[in-house]
Amino acid sequence: MNFDMTEDRQMLSETLSRFLADRYDWETRNRVAYTAPYTDAGRWSELAGLGIPGALVPEEQGGFGGTGFDISVVFEALGRALCPEPFLPTLLASRALEAVGKDQTGLVDGSIRYAVGISEIDAPYDLAGMATCARANGAGFSLSGRKTAVYGAQVADRILIAALLDGKPAVFEIDPRAAGITPYGMIDGGGAAEVLLDGTPAVLLARDAGALLNSVIRAGRLALCAEAVGAMQFAYELLLDYLKTRRQFGVAIGSFQALQHRTVDLLTEIEQARSITIAAADALDGPDGDLKAAMAKNLIGRAARLVAEETIQMSGGIGMTWEYAGSHYSKRLVMIDHQLGDTDDCLEEVMQSYAA
Repeated sequence: MNFDMTEDRQMLSETLSRFLADRYDWETRNRVAYTAPYTDAGRWSELAGLGIPGALVPEEQGGFGGTGFDISVVFEALGRALCPEPFLPTLLASRALEAVGKDQTGLVDGSIRYAVGISEIDAPYDLAGMATCARANGAGFSLSGRKTAVYGAQVADRILIAALLDGKPAVFEIDPRAAGITPYGMIDGGGAAEVLLDGTPAVLLARDAGALLNSVIRAGRLALCAEAVGAMQFAYELLLDYLKTRRQFGVAIGSFQALQHRTVDLLTEIEQARSITIAAADALDGPDGDLKAAMAKNLIGRAARLVAEETIQMSGGIGMTWEYAGSHYSKRLVMIDHQLGDTDDCLEEVMQSYAA
């Protein structure tokens, strides 16, 4: 396997990283992440102008990417900057629209913002436990149920909803203005909403869509793994700066052997996380795609939690303060584990795949 990025992906990574550093500085990030509507429309338009949503979409759908490595490059850069803009729902929607052959022009140019509702309170990760259902309603369909923690739904122009139709998972598109949207900010920054459906009119995109939804979740897990790698790497660099600066007994605390051992352990975990993310990106649409994505999400869930805990402990009291960037990275790393399948859920999937 070639671990080097192509020239185009290197250029994409550098362009996005430079933009986030120049136009999305830390003060901007915190203002956007914790203030409704938890996204900056101007910055979103600028990011779309750079073609970032298009990097998540295949050429035949109007983009210029869409592969596992394209997704990894984009989300690792977003993770380093802790960018709260709704790129994850954009990716999830793109994968669903691609599967049904629907035009993605609005998604690529950023003029239409999507959200995707899959999780429910009693079934956060398991499609088999889904309760939201669809009914035929004259020439169309109506949906009833509740989708929880729908990222990006607080500003979405269109929402894709997973619901049962004739006892099988299907995918519908709704106008958010026809549903009950309860927006809120997440503890780690960024926005989401509860989506209440009560006879809500919907357009059927795909019947018997279990495989489609697995494809959507698989790509989302890869994106979260890449985002975690970017966030872990930046948190680690912040920690090293602190250890080299903070002095005790007349020397930098980074000279203490016990702390050196702990930082080496963290670096090992981050490199393992990076390696398994590369493996998951390479396998994204292959026969082992689901397995590799679940393995990566399981390992990274554990590594991210360790990095979050260790960076706080080794930074002392400052590690938990609002003013210190490391505390925000720790919150995001912990929350990533709870999106699209946590450590235990992914471990169970891996075990079941070997038992089958």
